Amino acid sequence: MTSLAHGGGCGCKIAPDVLQSILASTPQAAPFANLMVGAETSDDAAVWRLNDEQALVATTDFFMPMVDDPFDFGRIAATNALSDVYAMGATPIFALAIVGMPIGQLSAETIGKVLQGGASVCAAAGVPIAGGHSIDSVEPIYGLVALGLVHPDRVLTNRGAQAGDVLILTKALGVGVLSAAFKQGRLDEEGYAAMIASMTQLNTPGAGLSAFPAVHAVTDVTGFGLLGHALEMARGSGVAVEIDPTAPVYLPGAGDLAADGVRTGASTRNWAAYGGSVTLPPDLPVWRRDLLTDPQTAGGLLISAAPEGVEAVMDMLCAMGFSASRCVGRVMTGAPSVIVGRSA
Repeated sequence: MTSLAHGGGCGCKIAPDVLQSILASTPQAAPFANLMVGAETSDDAAVWRLNDEQALVATTDFFMPMVDDPFDFGRIAATNALSDVYAMGATPIFALAIVGMPIGQLSAETIGKVLQGGASVCAAAGVPIAGGHSIDSVEPIYGLVALGLVHPDRVLTNRGAQAGDVLILTKALGVGVLSAAFKQGRLDEEGYAAMIASMTQLNTPGAGLSAFPAVHAVTDVTGFGLLGHALEMARGSGVAVEIDPTAPVYLPGAGDLAADGVRTGASTRNWAAYGGSVTLPPDLPVWRRDLLTDPQTAGGLLISAAPEGVEAVMDMLCAMGFSASRCVGRVMTGAPSVIVGRSA
């Protein structure tokens, strides 16, 4: 399937600086009293207050394949779409499928396997795919409109980080590097299995994080890389963020492949898009920068939590199977920016 697509996964997202330029010329929506979260801070989903007890979380996410197995492609795309609901502290309730396929180049059986993969992930999340829309397109595209519910007082956003908070990342990095290696025929079985396992692990802890008073902000790390999504959190919260480049876990083989020059075009594009808002230490190897800017598909949650709540959050994450969770940085006072260096 990858031979039919010019890009794949979250690596085919529009670059953050280009997206900002596009949105800058788009008229802003009129204010609505019940719109709790819109597009102002590039958050993971929109949130609409239904009543005093419920808020509706709505998002959409779709992309082209980064693997050739159609069932796995469907699983990955669905996991990625549901992640935005979890990142807002919500529980998904149902989804709609977005399907664009090159009819005549892919068989009905292959397309059906994509949909089956997506449905299997939604079933694991306890939600139905209740409908959708399909078109005949040049490249294969699949994703979801995902809807969820959360208490209005427990909505998690990317704009609540506070100085003194600790940053926690729940998944290993390196999906983009491994994906690039796969396309080059350089990824071994262990690396491929680890990549698929990471991209199909639902970010279910997000729904539970909304009950932790110490959790101040959450976002998921996807196409803009760890540094890009940390920068969105910094801008949304009006704070500076420091990331320890050695703290995250990296997927098996990702470090060696990156050091050998394997990277995605999106990684380089992401770095260029950050402008002067991300500062690197002068001795940081380029390959390590590539891992920090590496586009993640269905990546982990980036959590900003008060120090006194970190142990409880980490205990919950480990109990739910997120053994790669690590404290990767901290939040500081200062102009919105990201500083890469050792965390204190």
